[in-house]
Amino acid sequence: MTETFLETAVFAALSAGQIISDNLGRLSKDDVGLKQVSDFVTRVDKESEACIIRIIRERYPDHHILAEETVKETVREGYRWIIDPLDGTTNYIHQYPVFCVSIALELRREVIAGVIFDPLRKDLFSAEKGKGAYLNEQPIIVSTIAACPDSLITTGFPFRRKEFIDQYLKLFKNVLFKVSDLRRAGSAALDLAYLAAGRCEGFFELGLSAWDIAAGSLIIEEAGGVITDFGGGDDYLSTGNIVAGNRAIQVELLKEVQAVFGGIVDK
Repeated sequence: MTETFLETAVFAALSAGQIISDNLGRLSKDDVGLKQVSDFVTRVDKESEACIIRIIRERYPDHHILAEETVKETVREGYRWIIDPLDGTTNYIHQYPVFCVSIALELRREVIAGVIFDPLRKDLFSAEKGKGAYLNEQPIIVSTIAACPDSLITTGFPFRRKEFIDQYLKLFKNVLFKVSDLRRAGSAALDLAYLAAGRCEGFFELGLSAWDIAAGSLIIEEAGGVITDFGGGDDYLSTGNIVAGNRAIQVELLKEVQAVFGGIVDK
């Protein structure tokens, strides 16, 4: 029987996760490189990505690929796989246990399948367009908490867009005074997966890449959540600026984001 797109993504994510698990704590200085300030790449990122691409190419040689470390095919009219082989590389280097694999499939600019795999906890988040969201094959939905003072919000510091740090810190402060607490764990893909599973109520960040967002965006939508760019539109895969949450909290979080960033980004 022919493997489905989602089954391919799951197999690739599990295979890459095994590489990541096997190498945890075994990196040498020669295994770590610097792409730009505060943005690292390791031998394991590259091996994980090569594994994922090999699996996809074997099954779908005519599909396009956008991957963090190597293949950057920009064609978006057919099928395109969007791959983050190790989201949370800095955490991984330090053996801080928050990192994952993220794989999504896009068809004509719409994400139709997505998988996020946490190899330490063996948490496999997945979704297909119109078929719901799952954690280890069990259905998940976003949190029903609707009051901001009861909500937990996740975020990330804009290390790729440090010119916005003053505005970001203002937003961070404003949101902190409105919600129960904020978290910054260092893996945007896992933050989005946790949001879909009801482990937090909202997420915001700017300056992300498509591979950080693609799989998580579909999983959130299929779990009943909402995701937009900073302007309230749907161009987050291109801009890298994202506001997500359950339906109640996302509205309030977007108001706070626009109060600070309105007219500056995603106008």
